[in-house]
Amino acid sequence: MSPEPQTGSASRIAADLRTAIADGRFGPGAKLPTVRDLTEQYGVSRNTASKAIAQLSTEGRIVTRYGSGAYVREAHPVRRVGQDRYARSKWANVTVEVYADANHDGDPARQQGGQSQEVALVEAEERAAKALGVEAGTLVYKRDRTMTRDGQPTHTMTSYYRREDVEGTAITDPRPGIAGAGGGFAILAEHGLTPDEITEEVFARMPTVDEMVNLELPPGEPVVEQHRVVRTADGRVIEYARGVHPASRFVWSYTFKIPD
Repeated sequence: MSPEPQTGSASRIAADLRTAIADGRFGPGAKLPTVRDLTEQYGVSRNTASKAIAQLSTEGRIVTRYGSGAYVREAHPVRRVGQDRYARSKWANVTVEVYADANHDGDPARQQGGQSQEVALVEAEERAAKALGVEAGTLVYKRDRTMTRDGQPTHTMTSYYRREDVEGTAITDPRPGIAGAGGGFAILAEHGLTPDEITEEVFARMPTVDEMVNLELPPGEPVVEQHRVVRTADGRVIEYARGVHPASRFVWSYTFKIPD
């Protein structure tokens, strides 16, 4: 059989499986027909059937498990995030609301959060140094966290602080969990550096291999990278942070007045 028909057959098989997933015949976590089954059903070679499975894997619709087969990717609860997550009333809150699907319809469920932490003095790389207003190479505190909800990784956040702003505070404590009793923002406020203004930039990209492993991402899953600069009322930058969020697990939601 020529390469052209084989390629077309692979796309047709992938399209049929894609439709079956979309209409619920293969629900989240369901096992797809094996390569052998697809070969017999469609009268194609094993290579063609494997290409069809590979297409769906690349799209992130399925996950393949060595020696077990291909399974429909299971949906993760979706967290809706917006300006209100920075409200002072929530600085100590590690319980979040998540929705069953990407449309965040219906009643949200509550999940208990946690985080790992690694804290170290490092030389500020260029972007962090520029945000904090220090020379590149200046020693700053770097705080790496992997956030979890009900034990599953959801996203990572890396924050940078001027040494003099956080030296000796709970922000530099590497023990798991939020910093102190109220989190980093509360600690900064206690030391006269109350967060007042935040600038965020977000963009999508494909993850690195380390990010795929750390966040348990299936093939084809993009991430949203978030850059955050936090300032006091007088404009002093007190934190520069970079977060990595799996695109399917978060919805960014904002309401604001239209500028003149």
